[in-house]
Amino acid sequence: MPIEVTTLGSTEKEKPKVELNNVRKIREGLLMSKAELARRAKLSVLTIDRVEKGMACRMDTKRKIILSLGLKLSDRDKVFKL
Repeated sequence: MPIEVTTLGSTEKEKPKVELNNVRKIREGLLMSKAELARRAKLSVLTIDRVEKGMACRMDTKRKIILSLGLKLSDRDKVFKL
């Protein structure tokens, strides 16, 4: 007879939401480092790294990145996929 084992309080951790974006592709196309983009956007390099990896970020962060890449806010679909 199989024994069923349950543990109390163990829950499966939610995986972070991945958002597709072209930040890295555009940044590298402009020959810009992560540090330079972070400086222009007044964000941390860690934030830029996380965004490029597809982690969720605030709308204000997206706005700062778009403008710091020299794009218009109307170009947001070219940078961040919906």
